[in-house]
Amino acid sequence: MQCSILVGTIGAVALVLSGCNKAPEAPVPAPADAGFAKVLQEKLLDARPGDVIEVPEGTFRFDRSLSLRVDNVTLRGKGMDKSILSFKGQKAGAEGLLVNANGFTLENLAIEDSKGDGFKISQCENVTVRGVRVEWTGGPKTSNGGYGLYPVLCRNVLIEDSVAIGASDSGIYVGQSRDVIVRNNRAERNVAGIEIENTINADVHDNLATGNTGGILVFNMPALTQQGDAIRVFRNKVLENNHDNFGAKGTPVASVPAGSGVVINSNDNIEIFDNDIGGNRTANIIVSSVYSTGYKDDKASDGFDPYPERIHVHGNRLSGGGDSPDRMDFKALKVAMYGLSGSFPDVLFDGYVNPRRAEGPQICLRDVSGVLNADGPGGYKNPSKDATRYDCTLPSLPAVDLKRG
Repeated sequence: MQCSILVGTIGAVALVLSGCNKAPEAPVPAPADAGFAKVLQEKLLDARPGDVIEVPEGTFRFDRSLSLRVDNVTLRGKGMDKSILSFKGQKAGAEGLLVNANGFTLENLAIEDSKGDGFKISQCENVTVRGVRVEWTGGPKTSNGGYGLYPVLCRNVLIEDSVAIGASDSGIYVGQSRDVIVRNNRAERNVAGIEIENTINADVHDNLATGNTGGILVFNMPALTQQGDAIRVFRNKVLENNHDNFGAKGTPVASVPAGSGVVINSNDNIEIFDNDIGGNRTANIIVSSVYSTGYKDDKASDGFDPYPERIHVHGNRLSGGGDSPDRMDFKALKVAMYGLSGSFPDVLFDGYVNPRRAEGPQICLRDVSGVLNADGPGGYKNPSKDATRYDCTLPSLPAVDLKRG
């Protein structure tokens, strides 16, 4: 190390006391441009159809929600680890970014530590979310926002190449929507990794769901605008979703057992195929009714159908799982049926069926190690391992077409 201390000059000659000749210190990096946070708020407020709003590299901090109500706008950063919108310490607003507009595109940025949902878009058409990370950086906590990426009441939705971490409800959630594709995403350390709820026509494929309480949920809940139908879940990796449930009490996801791989609840026309599903300690696949969720709303209101029907599971690669189920009733059921060292089979079915509907196969299972009908209606008193009634096939569902120009 070299050090030289300048003590004075005579003419143009520097007088130096030489010692260790220390190298010059590296400059302290400047903080991210705090002024851009205000600029972004103004650009969103003043946006016009067709605008592309660019977010530069840096971390930009906000103490209140951002919002947009103008159609056909793009908000684009430089990358999900380069352009970061931080809401840590947020004082006002329920979301990080709230949009009520059609034709919106969000891409290549991150939303961190919002007080409520990370990105919510409602009552919209033609939504694209690409290369977006939503994360609660303090790890999984009940106090985290409920939803990471949250389109609701939308049509023609594409979510791809994105990441959701730490949501106290669902990392990637699509609700009460129609014509949806969720692909090539990663969801980890959420209560639900990916959830499709009360949605019609959705393809969920080529995603990784790991380290969540439940990996991929296909739910149908009462008292909402529509019932879900026609969902395909394929070519996903749904692995080791064994995180303790940290959802808020009283919410539907609070009933999801830790160790749930793919969960189908009260939905019809669901096809699960060509997935890698393994290491989910309650069960790799759960098929259930709303009666098993503990959800308190009137299950029969407005013609709601609580029974899962026309469920087609085939051609998946299933491994491990079922060895250490969550909840005391499941633990006791596993020991009673399979012994202390045994495991639930690949599919756990709660046993609720519509007593008025007898025609046609309702649950068809192929390429699984077995199924346990847990006899939920009978209080789990007469569970059955008989798989013969589930040995059937159903027609494949059509691919989703987003019908964009």
